[in-house]
Amino acid sequence: MTGPSSPRPLVVCTEVTRRYGSDGGPFTADGRTVTALDSVSLDVAGGEVVGVAGPSGSGKSTLLHLLAGLDTPTRGEIEVCGTTVGALSRRRRTAFRRENVGMVFQRFHLLPALTARENVALPLVQAGVARSDRRSRASELLAAVGLDDRGSHYPSALSGGEQQRVAIARALAADPAVVIADEPTGELDRETGERVLDLLTDVSDGRAIVVASHDEYTLGRTDRVVRLRDGARQ
Repeated sequence: MTGPSSPRPLVVCTEVTRRYGSDGGPFTADGRTVTALDSVSLDVAGGEVVGVAGPSGSGKSTLLHLLAGLDTPTRGEIEVCGTTVGALSRRRRTAFRRENVGMVFQRFHLLPALTARENVALPLVQAGVARSDRRSRASELLAAVGLDDRGSHYPSALSGGEQQRVAIARALAADPAVVIADEPTGELDRETGERVLDLLTDVSDGRAIVVASHDEYTLGRTDRVVRLRDGARQ
């Protein structure tokens, strides 16, 4: 008798292809296209940190955008937390992403008119969480990333490493099952980058984390690495 089957991975990417037309659309009238991803498959389990490597133009960012539901495949299927993301309408994809996916961008994407605490709480505003609960959760996360004394500071008053830690706290605000990080250490010095990687690995318990990077040190901190070239897995 066989034992119980393993739980299904939180992220399942099956033979995914993404093509873009020369005008930026999915296709062109004369059939000319650019293939950003070509039949890529990938599974990521809860508690696993997976690196995505490859030179510029290899398809790393395209893959991350697809996994986050920011874009949809031309062909193939992406399932996140048991939901086929490409089958959702744009509005439902946005709601699904807010509830299930946290994004960490290389250039932070913090809103300059909001304090660190307000930036962290922003996903909770969008989710309709009460103000007192938002503030408590944001303060808790800032403390977790070592910035409990910087909550009232605006991004312009924070260092690059501090801004990235605020971005990570924001990505975790809604307690997502999946965290996607695009070059999270790309603009940081080694010491600050190590602290950011420590944070990402510390929060990996139960979550699926995907990190795209050019940096071999960063990739060495992941559980395994998927390498892309010209849109295909190597």
